[in-house]
Amino acid sequence: MKKFFIEKFRFLLLVSVLGLFMASCVPQKKILYMQVKSAADSLTTFKNQRELNYRVQPGDNLYIRVVSMDDKTNMLLNSMGGGQYANNVSSDASVYLNSYMVNDKGYIQYPLTGEVFVKNMTISEIKKEFQSKLSLYLKQSVVIVKLVNYNITLLGEVRRPGQYKIYQNNINIFEAVSMAGDLTDFANRGKVAIIRQSKEGSKVIYVDMTKRDVLSSPYYYLKPNDIIYVPPVKGKQFAFSNFPYAVVFSALSSLILLLNYFKIK
Repeated sequence: MKKFFIEKFRFLLLVSVLGLFMASCVPQKKILYMQVKSAADSLTTFKNQRELNYRVQPGDNLYIRVVSMDDKTNMLLNSMGGGQYANNVSSDASVYLNSYMVNDKGYIQYPLTGEVFVKNMTISEIKKEFQSKLSLYLKQSVVIVKLVNYNITLLGEVRRPGQYKIYQNNINIFEAVSMAGDLTDFANRGKVAIIRQSKEGSKVIYVDMTKRDVLSSPYYYLKPNDIIYVPPVKGKQFAFSNFPYAVVFSALSSLILLLNYFKIK
């Protein structure tokens, strides 16, 4: 009878260990990106034009630099608050301090030109507007305009959540995820939320990164101040990513040794 109970206990112990392994595993189909869902899914080319049409809104900051043949004019137009010549930008803070904020009415105040209306204009259109206005005062000048507050925020099941500054015209969702060190094994790649600001308020769009047609999604390319939230898969609470396996297995090993000892006795 004693032997029967010991064997029964060992069997239950083995089932518990197997259950622990199964609970801590995530199926591969939930981890892979851009999967081929069926044999009919044979497309290898996806059309998705980059839209560089972000329109500046009140509260945005623009970095504007003018390069001309006259050094004194360059120093005047590209000077910092302290009067130093801002050829070199060494940090994000200095970029911000050397930028021009769009006021509530959609204007920015700039030397020589005065108020310039930029609301709902693209960066390219603003550059042309400044080039046209400055041509009345300067000859052979070049205007450089950049959007300073191009930030992307990643939250949830990413390895390094936080806010990231983008130093390019656009970025897609895969590039953004890679900046955060990729998604975790417990990320729900099939329902990634993009929170985007619009004139009506905030809206939430869901993107399935496990499907290849995400490449042709209108939300494949992100916009300034987008928030990406990656929820966990169902049952993450049962999958212990930080579970003390070493302690558990050490205890189980000791228990098995004790069972074998009593069996011998």
